[in-house]
This record gives sequence, C-alpha cells and structure tokens, in this order.
Amino acid sequence: MGGTLDPMTHACDDRKPQASRRLPAAWGGGAGRADTVIVLLLGLYATYALVLWPLVPVLSGSHPLLLEILSGSAVAEVTVGAHSRLGEVPLWSAVVAGVPGSMMFDWVFWWAGRRWGDRALHLVLGRDSSPGGVARREARSARLERMVERFGPAAVVLAYYLPLPTLLIYVAAGLSGMRLRTFLALDVVGTLLWVGPIVGLGYAIGKSAVDVVDQIEHYSTFLAIGAVLVVIGVQVRRRRHAST
Repeated sequence: MGGTLDPMTHACDDRKPQASRRLPAAWGGGAGRADTVIVLLLGLYATYALVLWPLVPVLSGSHPLLLEILSGSAVAEVTVGAHSRLGEVPLWSAVVAGVPGSMMFDWVFWWAGRRWGDRALHLVLGRDSSPGGVARREARSARLERMVERFGPAAVVLAYYLPLPTLLIYVAAGLSGMRLRTFLALDVVGTLLWVGPIVGLGYAIGKSAVDVVDQIEHYSTFLAIGAVLVVIGVQVRRRRHAST
C-alpha cells in the first residue's frame, strides 16, 4: 500500500504504522497465536453469514427485530421501521438495533489489516494468480489507496456509501495504523448513518412494508430451501472450476 495510507494514520494516531507489527499471515511461516485467532474469526464470519442467509425470509416476518440485531439485514431494518410507524417499536430503538449485527465482525477485518498488512488486503481482494486476477486485484488496490488518501478517517464513516466493499476499507484502516477505539467510534457513526435511512424508509412506507414482508414469510420455507440449494450449487461449481 506504500505511503498512500499515511493520511489516515496521521489523522487518527499522529504516528506512522510500525513495520514490526506487520507479521506474516497465518497461512505463512512464523504464524502466531493471534494469527490463528484471526483466521478462526474470519471462518466464523463466513459461517455465521451462511447460516443466517436462509433465515432472513423466515425471521423477517415473525421476528424482524431479532433478525435486525443478529444480522443487520436491510430487510429487517425496513420491516422494523414499518412496525415503528405502527407504534409497535420506538423509532430510536429500531435504529440502534441494527448496529450490533451490522458491525459485528468489522473489527476482525481491522485486526487483520493491523497485523497482516498488505497480505490482509490481498486476502480480501482474492488470491487469483491468473494475469486477469492479478490485474483486477492491483486495480482495486490502487483504487482503495486513492479513496483512503482522499477521505482519510472519514472513509470508515462513509464506508457504506463509497464504491468499494466495506471490508476493504476496514482492512485498510487497520493497515494504516488506526487505533481500535478510533476505528470502533468511526464505525459506529458510519453504521448509524447507514441504518438510520433504511429504518426511515420502512417508517415512511408503514403498513405496506409489513404486508409485503408478511407475504414473503408465507413462502419463507420455499425461499429458505431455495437459498440453501443456491449455496450448494455455487460451492459445487467452484470446486469443479478449481479441479479443471
């Protein structure tokens, strides 16, 4: 990443990232206990998202507030906002409930960037060794550098609105040397700026949004089965592609 991330570093900590903290990633030699923990947490993140995905249509109608807390699902946020319009949930709690699920694993990607440096960025970008894959990774990395240089710490606040995956921005924040408490404070603000308008949309729609979700819940079993089949199909296709 070079020196292009220094603006975020100086703005948050007034110091440069220490090269000694950029230890080898867990898949390389010299991996420590912290590297193993990060790898396990990243695996937990992937598993958690995979398990919750088919549950979204099931819980969105019956327990939208629970779904919002667990996953930060936009569908749940709209639904809870609609229930708030009907007087069933206070509007402020409908917004706050979306924060835990939305930023649950953000700090893990910050930690990966803090500890692994550029390797964490390459991990999130993908490890495709083909010429096309390398070119895409380098282009996205350069784009991220320009974005972080331009916005600095505000990149974390605006992560949901920038034309880059939020996880890349969180990795870059850790890579730049941003302290954890600074990152978490900015992340909370950014998450509220994202959840608030979505909940507000549900509040503005009102009962119509609830009626739509109720219809979705009616077919939730079929949607959940379909989601599981899609996941299985994608995994099978990837394995076949990897074996050829």
